[in-house]
Amino acid sequence: MNRNAFCVFGLKTDLLHPGDDVVSHLAAACAETEYGGFQDGDIIVVAESPLATAEGRVVAISSVEPSEQADRLGAEYGIDPRLVQIVLDESDRVVGGIPGFLLCLKNGTLLPNAGVDASNAPPGSVVLLPVDPDASAARIRAGIRERCAAEVGVIVADSRTHAMRLGSSGVAIGCSGLLSAIDECGRTDLFGRELHVTKRAVADCLASAAELVMGEADECVPGAVIRGSGLPIGDYSGVAAIDASECLFMGTALHAHPSLLDRKSEPEPL
Repeated sequence: MNRNAFCVFGLKTDLLHPGDDVVSHLAAACAETEYGGFQDGDIIVVAESPLATAEGRVVAISSVEPSEQADRLGAEYGIDPRLVQIVLDESDRVVGGIPGFLLCLKNGTLLPNAGVDASNAPPGSVVLLPVDPDASAARIRAGIRERCAAEVGVIVADSRTHAMRLGSSGVAIGCSGLLSAIDECGRTDLFGRELHVTKRAVADCLASAAELVMGEADECVPGAVIRGSGLPIGDYSGVAAIDASECLFMGTALHAHPSLLDRKSEPEPL
């Protein structure tokens, strides 16, 4: 395959339920495509919601008793207090919000409602993020190696909004078998200038490419295969992250609000 080209194809499965074997579903779906089963060098992108569902991360809203804080935030932001309680339980901190959403810090990342999602969840329920997306990716990778004799990389992808942009795109929240970011520092640009800060968010780019074929609605395509990327597959793990103080967006907010990270689950408007 041309080194400057790769292909992406979706893996359509039956609806996943708690306790389902994700690897079996993905392997069967891949074998039925015109591209054949998994191959060495493939990168498998798995959507977080069906993966979390299979891992039992589904919560019935009716089972939740909201706290006084949840009642207060629910009234302030127009959210069901029971949903607010789930978000609080999943958050490291709540730093603000808009009607319908709380802005949360979770595992060093800013995201709406701590990743709690009602879309593609059974009626009356919400799906939480996987407990450890990197570990989930590693388990899927090991399962594919054992069952399909293929050395692949695995990305767990989520849909995220970005500051000042309309719509969502894919982002990697778990990674195994490939570098999630590639450092380009030391290389030169077209005019011979050395790059000093450029790092390619490879896993995020691949997650976005995969989401184009996985969709966001009723497609029932929980995974995708990226074939021919030429990226090295090996014993890599984890999604590259930085401290909030190093982030342009969060660093600026911290400069304006030094106490932003000092409050546990109490919102402070940015």
